[in-house]
Amino acid sequence: MTTEVTAERSSPKPEFTDAEAGAKVFPDSTARRYNYYTPAKRKQSHYEDVTVEVQPDPRHYLAQGWLYGFADGRGGYPLTWTALKAWGVDRAEPERYPGSGGKGYEWPAHGWHEFRDPNEEWELTFYRNNSNVVRQINQNVETARQTKAFEQWNPNWVTFVERNVGAWMHVEHGLGLYVFANAQRRAPTNMHNNAISVNSMHRIRFAQDLALYNLTLSEEIPDFDGKAHVETWAEDPAWQGVRRVAEQLTAVDDWAEAVFAANVVFEPLVGELFRSQLVQQAAPGNGDFVTPTVVGAGEFDYASRDLRYTKAMFELLTNDKEFADHNKAVIGGWLEEWVPRCLVAARELQPIWSQPDAKPPRFEDGLDRAKSRFSGILSDLDLTDPKELTQ
Repeated sequence: MTTEVTAERSSPKPEFTDAEAGAKVFPDSTARRYNYYTPAKRKQSHYEDVTVEVQPDPRHYLAQGWLYGFADGRGGYPLTWTALKAWGVDRAEPERYPGSGGKGYEWPAHGWHEFRDPNEEWELTFYRNNSNVVRQINQNVETARQTKAFEQWNPNWVTFVERNVGAWMHVEHGLGLYVFANAQRRAPTNMHNNAISVNSMHRIRFAQDLALYNLTLSEEIPDFDGKAHVETWAEDPAWQGVRRVAEQLTAVDDWAEAVFAANVVFEPLVGELFRSQLVQQAAPGNGDFVTPTVVGAGEFDYASRDLRYTKAMFELLTNDKEFADHNKAVIGGWLEEWVPRCLVAARELQPIWSQPDAKPPRFEDGLDRAKSRFSGILSDLDLTDPKELTQ
């Protein structure tokens, strides 16, 4: 019996030359934490490790300039996409040429890079927080279905929810998809991008919560008109002011103005007025203990998370060591423009306060609380109340 011998195949073998990435040994080779940024606190956080300057920035470390750009020649994230300024931004960009090496590093770190999201939002926290919210909403709605809680609603309240609560999903969808999603791309650092994009997803998720809730009510309540919100949003005079402002927000080109106008002006004067001073107040008296849990989830996102990062972002700018006066003047112009618009929208909502059988507190009382809330936010940002607030 003969044994067939197979010739050994010739194949390329790796050859190491100590030129590979990671081959060089230097003092921080074994460090377990990054040291290319200054942490906000004594100890750097996991949020900072996965967020701060993950996108290379020629204003700090990318000496050869942006790796990508736009057709008109602008590269990366132009700082001119907002009228606001942060310290160091007006200093000349270093000259770059073959052989300049690390000369780009001499450009001072400017104030935009100081922002840290107090919520420390990144991918893991986003999925964890939102899955918890959706799980809780689903449990509440399913419990209501099993206990026949929707049968306890007053007839007029059914009409109110199908028209007005349903109409609010258009606000959330529009702001989430066309205001915040756009603003996050135009903001100058990863820290801004992350915070604003999570804000965008909060809005889109809340719109989805309301849409799914609308479908549930269509199945559970006889004669519930699941399409009534479309006509309300498009034609009801009470909602045209809100619709007008929401659409105007989607047309704002300055990313900082969009975030400020939506979170600092529109939300306290219109959003919280509708959700907290009307829906949350009127629902229990009309036999509804379910809608407040759905609406309250969106309210919590704004009040405890989205407003929190917004205040941290603009506090740095209104107290900037180089451009505080400039920024306050710019923001003052924004307030002159958006406060009257939002107050008109709020007052045009007044007729729906009379629709439920069990009435909420007076509209004027709710509006006064909304104005007080708005004034407190401005005070936290070291801004003064605009004269338009008295309208």
